[in-house]
Order: sequence, then C-alpha cells, then structure tokens
Amino acid sequence: MDFIHRVRGWVMPIILVSALVFVVLGFGVAWGFYWAAGGLGLLFLVGIYDRFQNNHSILRNYPVLGHLRFLMESAGPEMHQYFVESNTSGRPFDRDQRSLVYRRAKNEDAVKPFGTEKDVYGYGYGFASHSALPKPVLEDASRTLRVSVGGPDCKAPYDASILNISAMSFGALSANAILALNRGAKKGGFAHDTGEGGLSRYHAEGGGDLIWQIGTGYFGCRTDDGNFDPALFAETSSSEQVKMVEIKLSQGAKPGHGGILPAAKISPEIAAARKVPMGQDCFSPPGHTAFSTPTGLLDFVVSLREKCGGKPVGFKICIGDPREFFAICKAMVETGITPDFITVDGGEGGTGAAPQEFSDNLGYPLRDALLLVHNALVGVNLRDRVRIAASGKVFASYGMASALALGADWCNVARGFMFSVGCIQSQLCHTNLCPVGVATQNKRLQKALVVDEKSERAYQYHKNTVEGLAATAAACGIDSPSDFKPHHLFERISPHEVRRFDQLYDFFTPGQLLDGGVPEALALYWNEARADTFER
Repeated sequence: MDFIHRVRGWVMPIILVSALVFVVLGFGVAWGFYWAAGGLGLLFLVGIYDRFQNNHSILRNYPVLGHLRFLMESAGPEMHQYFVESNTSGRPFDRDQRSLVYRRAKNEDAVKPFGTEKDVYGYGYGFASHSALPKPVLEDASRTLRVSVGGPDCKAPYDASILNISAMSFGALSANAILALNRGAKKGGFAHDTGEGGLSRYHAEGGGDLIWQIGTGYFGCRTDDGNFDPALFAETSSSEQVKMVEIKLSQGAKPGHGGILPAAKISPEIAAARKVPMGQDCFSPPGHTAFSTPTGLLDFVVSLREKCGGKPVGFKICIGDPREFFAICKAMVETGITPDFITVDGGEGGTGAAPQEFSDNLGYPLRDALLLVHNALVGVNLRDRVRIAASGKVFASYGMASALALGADWCNVARGFMFSVGCIQSQLCHTNLCPVGVATQNKRLQKALVVDEKSERAYQYHKNTVEGLAATAAACGIDSPSDFKPHHLFERISPHEVRRFDQLYDFFTPGQLLDGGVPEALALYWNEARADTFER
C-alpha cells in the first residue's frame, strides 16, 4: 500500500516534466505535438491549482489524478443502476418495476419469463389470494372503473378514474412533460393533479380533467403579499377543466416543509401560472395562513366549495401525529362539515427535491396512514360521506389492490407516470439537468420529450395498469377491484407464517370511536384531540 502511495506521489512530477518536454519539442516537430503540448500544458495548470487550493485534501496530495475520484463518484448512480444492481435490488424503484411501467407505456406484453425473482419466503412478501372460481375480466376497465366523488354538500360531483396522475407541479416538471401527461389524461379519461405550482397554460392546452391543488403558497390564487385571493380562486376554478379542488396540508416526501424558488429560476411562464412577480424569490411557507385550526380547515373547505360552483373539495395529508387527524374528525362531527375526499400520501412518496431526513424519517408510510384515516372515518360514522385516495409509491396492480383493501377508493400515481413519459430514474430532478427532459426547465433538454409520442405512452400506461388490476381482481374471484377486502391480501411475517390483512390489521366498526371503543394504542391521541386546535 505504501508503494502505491509513493507511485501516486510521483504522478504530478512526471506530468510536469512531460509537459515541459513536449512543449519544447512542439516548436520543432509536427502540429500533432502542439496538441499534445497544449493538453499537457492544461494539465500542468490544473496540477498547480490543485496543489495549492484549500477545498479538497485529496487534490492537494494527488493533483490531477484526484479528479478521477470525483469523476467516478459523479457517475456512481448510473454505474450502480446499469452494472451493479439486480432486477429487484434497485431503489426507490428497481429494474423490474421500471421495466413493467415502460412495457405498459409502450403497449408491450408485460410478461415475466422463467418465474419470479422475489424471495417469496422473505419477511414482508405480499400476495393476493386467487380463487378456484375466477370471474370474467371487466371489459374496457380503464373507462368503466370510476368512483363518484362528492358528498351531500357537493353540487357538481365528479366520476374519477380508479387511477389518476398524482400532484406534480409545472416548474418541477417541464412544459413538455405536463403537456404530455395532460393529453394522455384527456385521451384516457382520467384526472391530472396540477400540484401546488398553479394551473399553467400547458395544463389548459392539454384539455384533460384537472384536480387543482391549492398549497401553502396559494399559487394561482394569491394576493401580492402571498395570502389567499378568493376572487382569483373563483375565476380560475370556474374552468370546465377543473373537476376537483385539493387543499395540500402536507405531502409524503417532505411533510411540514416549505420552500423557496429562487428568482433566477422563475420564468415568465412559471410566474404566470403561480401569479408571482418576476425578479423576486418565490416562497412556499410550511403551513397555511388561511386557517390554523381543524374547524378553520373545514370552514375553508366550505368556502372553496361555494366559490368553485359546488365542485368536490378535499385535502391531501401525510399523517404525522394521529392526534391531529382525530382533531379534524372531531371537528367534522361537531360542525357537520365534511370534505368530499381526502388524499392520503405515504411517507415513501417522492418529490423533485427534499431534505434527506424528511424523505427518510418523517411521516407515516402509506399503509399505516391509510388504515388510520379509513378507521377514523368509520369510527365517527362519516366514511360514507368522504372518499379516500391513496398515493405513495403505488404504480401497479398489487400495490393498488393493497390500498383498496385497506380503505382507499382510488389511487394516484406520480413516478409511474413519470416513467411512462421517459423518466429513467437518473435522480437529477433538483439539478435542472434531467437527461430526458421530464424534470427540467432547460429548453434544450426538454426537446428530448416528444409530446405526441409520450402522451400516447401515458395513456397506454394508465389503460394497461387498470386492465392489469381488473385481471387481478377477476383472478381473485371478485367482480371489480373496488371489491378488494382485507381477506383477499396476505403478507409473510416469518419464513414459516403468513397472515391475511384482516389478521394483521385492526378494522373499526361504525361509530366505534363515538361509542367509547377507542383501542388502547390510540386512546392517548383520541383523548388529546380537540376540534378547535391542532395544538396539544
């Protein structure tokens, strides 16, 4: 090892001497030597800089050569993805998962030769129970599997697809990506959530159904000082394309985290969509200013519903403290006000950029959150008035079936649809250097994404995924995916034991929370919850 370090130490002197020799020779020999001399001269200058700079210790000890370390490190994700990881070991989506989406988006057979590569005896392996009496597969499932969204106070209910595009903002995604997704939604008859970045002209040009998300920055419906603007909201929500309105309380990838879009990144198109001025940083605060209590949230729901013409209004939440959601439920009981839907986002959800600590260690995972929300609404006798959507790394039939069995009415997918329009999981979303034009505002890189081609792929991914879900339901002996129940799904809890979902999870009976039947594990949260405050 000492010999290797000694050799490395001589690399710089050898380069310097060679550079000088070639520079001298270059004046008396063919032009080719001038190029060699120039290249080595450049290395000479780099080496001098490396030796005396203060930022990188490795370059001070190993000038020039040390740059190979940074080069290999920068190519590490690509090297790992293409040459190291197996078909089932990649994160956050493995090769098999990505390939499934790609094949469905291209309308190719999503088949797996020679058998599964999953460890079927490993902890956490899940499977559905097929039936000896399978049912016929629903015809035209991608069109017929719909969910009516709209409670008793909703005047314009919406029939949503069982699978829709989850929230992704223009600005996080490119103009071409937004346009491709929305055109695919229009062709397939499913909805596209705008994300909190406002309703852009690319959403409008696509013509597809929209779920307009209202975040803490109130982009698209804000005053000059960043507060909610009721008149501007009413104007935009009157669009025929806007079918539902979603208040974003929190998202799985970075719950409770605001953000700043620097002025340098705000283009005229982004400014127009968000209703923010050019030349100023754009702030998205961690929490809302339009309300601060559970009852205040419900009053805001009523206000938005009135101003958008009675369309369904709900909210999106990543569960953190169960007490806070119980507080919302108590507020529903006391006021009689209910949202039309609740989107439950799991902590495993994705985003273009989030602090790693937030992505890794904040928020309930989807299953636990979904079960809590479903049980709470059942426990206060309000489940029939509120629809539930599930989002958070759901992209294929088994994940969707699991969500439906635990209480969801439909599923929202973000990264799956990103894959369908060309995402390769390069994980450069935050750099503006997405190599396939999906998550970038760079005009040159966006050209890689051909809207006509990718909109067809978004459509095919939706169609084939819903049909795959319908086929799974038929194999399980049920008429529709909406009929999935906990007893249809199993999970391995040890190499020797499997349990059904209804054995793994507790499910509430109607009115159980109101009747005093609060489970011991949740009693502290329920007893502390108050309708008039989120605070303890």
